[in-house]
Amino acid sequence: MTKKISMEVVHPHAAGIDVGSRFHVVAIGQGKNNVREFGVYNEDLLALTQWLLDNDVTHVAMESTGTYWQNLFSILQEAGLTVTLCNGKFTKNIQGKKTDVIDCQWIQKLHTLGLLTASYLPDSITEQLRTFCRHRQNLVDNAAHITLKMQQYLRLLNLRLDVVVTDVTGLTGMAIIEAVCNGEKNPEQLASLRNHNCKKSEEEIAKALQSNGRADFLFALKQQLHMYKEYQKEIAACDVQIGNFINTSIKPEAREHTTTKKPHKRINKNSPKGIDLNQLSYKYFEGVDLMAIEGVSHATVLTLMSELGNEGIKKFPTPKHFCKHCRLSPNTKVSGGTVISSHTPKGSNRIKIALRNAANVIGKLKEGHLATFFKRIAYRKDKAAAITATARKLAVVIWHMLTKKTSYQPPIDYLYRDEKRKKGLIKNISKQIQKFNITANELNLELLT
Repeated sequence: MTKKISMEVVHPHAAGIDVGSRFHVVAIGQGKNNVREFGVYNEDLLALTQWLLDNDVTHVAMESTGTYWQNLFSILQEAGLTVTLCNGKFTKNIQGKKTDVIDCQWIQKLHTLGLLTASYLPDSITEQLRTFCRHRQNLVDNAAHITLKMQQYLRLLNLRLDVVVTDVTGLTGMAIIEAVCNGEKNPEQLASLRNHNCKKSEEEIAKALQSNGRADFLFALKQQLHMYKEYQKEIAACDVQIGNFINTSIKPEAREHTTTKKPHKRINKNSPKGIDLNQLSYKYFEGVDLMAIEGVSHATVLTLMSELGNEGIKKFPTPKHFCKHCRLSPNTKVSGGTVISSHTPKGSNRIKIALRNAANVIGKLKEGHLATFFKRIAYRKDKAAAITATARKLAVVIWHMLTKKTSYQPPIDYLYRDEKRKKGLIKNISKQIQKFNITANELNLELLT
């Protein structure tokens, strides 16, 4: 006797799309006549959308394949369709033959049964800010690569500037490189360009600047210096664009918010210039001062603004969901009642990287609630585990601050284990009293009996 297992149909009018670089394959059912192929031009995307509408499709699922999905996603959303963007690992077909037709039909079947989870997508304002910030980060990375090439040609010229100067693109380093490219060869004259903040003396700097005079290396150094200056101009223009966009994104009712200055927060040379992120972030997050958290810098706040936005945090119902999105929660696996693995999942996103960098800074602080927590974890386990644990704690703190619009209020007194248990027990009892609407009179009666 054969048995059949039926599953509930969640989206009866669903379609699945296998996104490609040259064409898209769309399935609105499991039959051969329910599959069609469309190109990637704009008129093809419009024809695809119209075909879905003509067949009464209301829900569409697709894989997040590179950047090929973005234009199609926007057109489908504008047409009023509910689009679910999925991670490719959730749409893998079972073992067997793999074709574009089979893939799109498999996606359609999974989406019809409600077995696909949508990926996190920011709102349109946050998406535009994210584009500017990611483009700026690419420019900074390219400028860093150019800096390494300049160091290489300086070594080939026997100019060991990297030994006597911490940063060759600092005030002292750039002044000396400019003079070398302009034809200066006298070591004493080059050493006289030393900035007063440089730790090395002029005599020691002059010993490191005995050039061999190779014309080919000097030409290459000039080219790299020119490229570095061009990148710095592009970064400055990008900073202006980011500042203007953030100003226009602030809600009118939040423009009057002001917070205290934070001179102790060091501004890195790669931080945006001409932008007061302390005040702008306070207004952008409608009165929530994330810079008040120890270890959180300008780069951390800018990452949260561009990757998460003001409304994006509301898509995560609990701090556990947000930590899972940041890949900071343990991926516990249980088999036969035994925990076989509880490691933090591999992979990272920009929010996770920013929070881990902030946690690393917290580990170097001498005092503070989070610094004490970091040192306690590092003593029990190691520094790597402390960075992950502190980054997760930061994510929880940020979630509570942004969702509840509260200020940063770290506990002042240290609680021992028994005190923590007592505090947690009181909190749980209070929740149960509120859940069952228990009154004080009922409590007294139960205690008397």
